[in-house]
Amino acid sequence: MNYDELALQLHEQYKGKITTKLRDESELDKTKLSAYYTPGVAAISSAIANDETLLPKYTWTNNLVAVISDGSAVLGLGDIGPKGSMPVMEGKALLFKHFADIDSVPIVLNAHTADEIIAAVKAIAPSFGAINLEDIAAPKCFEVEERLKSELDIPVFHDDQHGTAVVVLAGLINAMKVVGKELSQTKIVTIGAGAAGTAIMKLLHTYGVGSIVAVDSKGIIGDSRTDLNDEKKALLQYLDTSLSGSLDDAIVDADVFIGVSKPGLLTQAMVKKMAQKPVVFALSNPTPEIMPDEAMAAGVAVLATGRSDFPNQVNNAIAFPGIFRGALDNSVSKITDDHKIAAAEVIASLVDEPTAEEIVPNVFNAKLVPAIAEVIR
Repeated sequence: MNYDELALQLHEQYKGKITTKLRDESELDKTKLSAYYTPGVAAISSAIANDETLLPKYTWTNNLVAVISDGSAVLGLGDIGPKGSMPVMEGKALLFKHFADIDSVPIVLNAHTADEIIAAVKAIAPSFGAINLEDIAAPKCFEVEERLKSELDIPVFHDDQHGTAVVVLAGLINAMKVVGKELSQTKIVTIGAGAAGTAIMKLLHTYGVGSIVAVDSKGIIGDSRTDLNDEKKALLQYLDTSLSGSLDDAIVDADVFIGVSKPGLLTQAMVKKMAQKPVVFALSNPTPEIMPDEAMAAGVAVLATGRSDFPNQVNNAIAFPGIFRGALDNSVSKITDDHKIAAAEVIASLVDEPTAEEIVPNVFNAKLVPAIAEVIR
């Protein structure tokens, strides 16, 4: 099937993917109109003005998420601008509604600095129950999220970072069951230190993995590097910094490889340098760091990618609908590392008997959203 042609056809046919509808779908008569609008609505506005905590009780903010991007890091397309990012933001809104019955509004910002994005989001935040940041380039995305989390009283979640990290952790929990190893004793090598890679490393460190060696385009990230930016310097506290060299050096005796970088970076020769029963998460999209047939031929025991046409798709949609469902339902104002770890453990638990071909549940698993939502408290 040609998905490009189908996408063009469906988007033109429906003029996008989302719309709004009335919650009260019964007949709108004069009496009800007077209650919903003037004069009755004044009583609601006055009540909220006197007690702002009533906003979610009386308005749709109890179930409303803003999906916000500046279009600076869209899928594998890069900085394509706010208008180019709108179809992706609509797609995120579709997933929110389909999987978790959450209303959301795609918002693309013609803003280019962290200060501009933060100011715009803070200005519109009173209209929403939560903020989902999407496709904002690193390192700008780190400052944007951290400042908004500290300055707003509603959940702020950068899904490119944390949704990916949660599903990676869930997959690794089950992959270790398949290969008979403990995460606390594993050597993990990551390549890619952008939004997703940074969040993965931080969450794995918090969870308590054995050691993490990080590699970027210039080699192993360690104490000997003099070219690290502030974000990579901050990463050093989570890493094994004793090594130097390239990915080829880092990969020796690694139990796990996690790629969130570029196609073709992991070779069969490198895989053969890994520890027994190696686990590979080759998550570059649409083309992974190593193709599945090459990986399996080189002896990979468990392989995950970001693609739906291979087993073990690491898909953010496995995590974020349930996380937001729980945050909205349970009046959670901050999504913490404890929440992310709890979500990962629940996701892992939904695979009854992990195998090399199934370490994460399918995104269409009906148990996902309610199970995750239950632990976001």
